[in-house]
Amino acid sequence: MPALSSHADVLIVGAGLSGICAAYYLQTRCPTKRYAILESRDTIGGTWDLFRYPGVRSDSDMHTLGYSFRPWRGLKSMADGPSILQYIKETAQEYGIDRQIRFGYRVQRAVWSSVEARWTVEAMRMSDGSPTQFTCSFLFMCTGYYDYARGYTPDWPDIDRFSGLVVHPQQWPDDLDYAGKRMIIIGSGATAVTLAPALAEHAAHVTIVQRSPTYVAALPAEDPVMRRLYRRLPPGIAYRLSRWWSIGVGMYFYTLARRLPDATRRNLLKQAQAYLGPDFDVETHFNPRYNPWDQRLCVAPDGDLFRAIKAGRVSIVTDQVERFTTTGIRLASGAELDADIIVTATGLVLKPMGGAQIVVDGVPVDLGKTLTYRGAMFSDVPNLALAFGYTNASWTLKCELIAQYVCRLLNYMDKHGYVQCTPRRPNRLLPVQPAVTLTSGYIKRALETIPRQGRHAPWKAHQNYLRDVLSLRLGRLNDGSLEFIRPGQQPAPAVRGAQ
Repeated sequence: MPALSSHADVLIVGAGLSGICAAYYLQTRCPTKRYAILESRDTIGGTWDLFRYPGVRSDSDMHTLGYSFRPWRGLKSMADGPSILQYIKETAQEYGIDRQIRFGYRVQRAVWSSVEARWTVEAMRMSDGSPTQFTCSFLFMCTGYYDYARGYTPDWPDIDRFSGLVVHPQQWPDDLDYAGKRMIIIGSGATAVTLAPALAEHAAHVTIVQRSPTYVAALPAEDPVMRRLYRRLPPGIAYRLSRWWSIGVGMYFYTLARRLPDATRRNLLKQAQAYLGPDFDVETHFNPRYNPWDQRLCVAPDGDLFRAIKAGRVSIVTDQVERFTTTGIRLASGAELDADIIVTATGLVLKPMGGAQIVVDGVPVDLGKTLTYRGAMFSDVPNLALAFGYTNASWTLKCELIAQYVCRLLNYMDKHGYVQCTPRRPNRLLPVQPAVTLTSGYIKRALETIPRQGRHAPWKAHQNYLRDVLSLRLGRLNDGSLEFIRPGQQPAPAVRGAQ
């Protein structure tokens, strides 16, 4: 554990992909700022250390999921989890960030005082449960967006009757032997699409049971354009061009899907049919009721899921689970499926700020009633930023922009003698909606806890990298929506609640 004082200019919460990113930019662009990182677990990596299920991998291209300041080495567009974890750890070691981390501290509450212009952060030491306090001038939450302690499992009838093993991917046992076993995966999202072909390599058979289909796109594991760039150009130039190629292609296809949903749907179904053959019922199993990108699009590198289904190693059933039986599950249609192991790939539990309570001048903040400011801060919450990535592109792309913005903001405040900055919502009525507009189950279950967004800047959370470059990297800091306070000045009264 590093010998750090209990006060830091900037306190980062979380030592995962976004926390290491935030630390890098703070120490390079705000070298006079003293920062520290609190991490509740005992290791670096966040998501990429937590998830250990077979086949775990990125579903974003590594040239954008990786950091712009430390190029990802390799041609694979989507890398496996252990490789990503190693990349994060090596980055932290290379830049000395690992020496600024205090492991084993879970942040439970953060209290802001405008009189002192500082946060008091209350944490629990995980080793013995003892309370600890830290203070900071600026709080940077890099906690991800879901509950690390538990995933979501529906309350199915008779689940305790099943004589086999029930596993949630978030708590995958290290010693689970599934070789030669019959396996059922309940779920149709990215985890199920990743797990099925990986499990099928050793299991006797894998059956995906989905209540409703999801869109699955087969993409090459190695992008041929990037392969040519690396073959013909110096590595640094090839990396930068590959990164922008990935950004551009992703933005193009997302925009196309939103503007031409029917055509996109037909193309995705046509691709699936080409992999699975003319006799496979693509309409039933791969044609959702929603439009492309109403929920995240799943990716099958080199069509691995389709190939596993075609080979007979994976089956897919579109039906609802009625109840569990001693040997498997019974479906709403009356069919019964037997299994030795059932995997509940049924989603995450959304938990903004890592579950920490935020209090401003004695008033608890209801995050679901705040407005997001530039997708980075929140109305009436001073000196706090949240690293939250894109839902339609790489997580890291947005987190880097937010980290760069925070550094710009801190330097601007120092230059002008400010100690407090607070996004202040306009006093007029604003049409609002949740800042995350996906219709996925884990979003719907947590709508009341998600900040709102307006229709226009700076209160809109864009899902567009170029717009965010203009806003976060190049936009004016003192834009009329941020209130800046010098020592001794009184802040304006907060406008509480979404309007």
